[in-house]
Amino acid sequence: MRSILSCATTIIFACIASVFQPAIARPVTTTSAPKVGTAAVEKAIAEHMREQSIPGVGVAIVHNGKAIYAKGFGRANLEHDVPVTTDSMFLIASVSKPMLAMGIVLLAQQGKLSIDDPVSKHIADAPRAWSEITLKHLMQHTSGIVRESPAFDGNKQQLDADLIKATFATPLDFATNTKLQYCNICYFTLAEVITRVSGQPWPDFMAKQIFAPAGMAATRTASTSAVIPNRVASYSSKDGAYAVEREYVALRPSGAFASSINDLVKWEQAIFEQRILNASSLARLRQPAILSDGSAAKYATSPVSAYGLGWVLATFNGQPQVWHGGSLAGFRTIFSRYPESGITIIVLTNSASARVQNIEKSIAEIVFAK
Repeated sequence: MRSILSCATTIIFACIASVFQPAIARPVTTTSAPKVGTAAVEKAIAEHMREQSIPGVGVAIVHNGKAIYAKGFGRANLEHDVPVTTDSMFLIASVSKPMLAMGIVLLAQQGKLSIDDPVSKHIADAPRAWSEITLKHLMQHTSGIVRESPAFDGNKQQLDADLIKATFATPLDFATNTKLQYCNICYFTLAEVITRVSGQPWPDFMAKQIFAPAGMAATRTASTSAVIPNRVASYSSKDGAYAVEREYVALRPSGAFASSINDLVKWEQAIFEQRILNASSLARLRQPAILSDGSAAKYATSPVSAYGLGWVLATFNGQPQVWHGGSLAGFRTIFSRYPESGITIIVLTNSASARVQNIEKSIAEIVFAK
């Protein structure tokens, strides 16, 4: 969730965009995996866990679609003294957004929609204020729609369609495609489009069309009532004391899924092997949002990042970084790809105080150390 420096002209921006776009789809040609300083990685993780009061952490380092390091640390459940393993099921929060974006782009790849379709083509009763909004604007957070539905209540299960409809009367925060502003109800709307276009509930579509081809047998929608094997508990901390962090009863498409380190490694492998999306479709995910004036869409919380279709686009030590973070209840997560080197770093935690970007950066510095 960040932004890229605006460019003075479209020509200058085109040069920057060319750095971001092709790498996600280009097969990595290197064959030897980098040597991971295991001791250094584990020391860094231990220090972050202590400093940030994190009960449990799951970490994977992947190279060319294969895990070269995967391990759990600490406790998945403090009350029952359950350790974190690579099968522990965390809520991945907004790391769900690139998964839903993949679902939309898959439907486009199948010829069932276009990402440039106006929302009104699929949500027929959308208000006039939404007439210029496309599916791409929803994925890029440039629609102008408010962040949350005014009817959202985390303690209630409500139909996505009802929450979307409740947003219709709320004025846009800005003219469509003139700004980038994070929007959760936009991803509720994308989920509803998946349901209507595919003819099946979006959780079923994602399970059959995304997770099954990737071999992600454990990944599923979050639920406070269903039995989820290896479920991780959610915590916050204050003055050295832990407390259980309450999770939403509501299922939020913007942060829909529970998954494990092992399953997320499989997702990365499916991306790398182009098992779900082809090279052209993957390249579309890397296209930075361009505003109506031809400038790059800025991500307010970072001066060096853009937003593609469900992914934050940035750079780290001079190489492209394609990532997304997540925050929900006491879970903080990050899935970070470095396509030019074939490296992906995944970090899952169960603490509201966890600063996962710092953890991921520490690991990346070790992995890429010369």
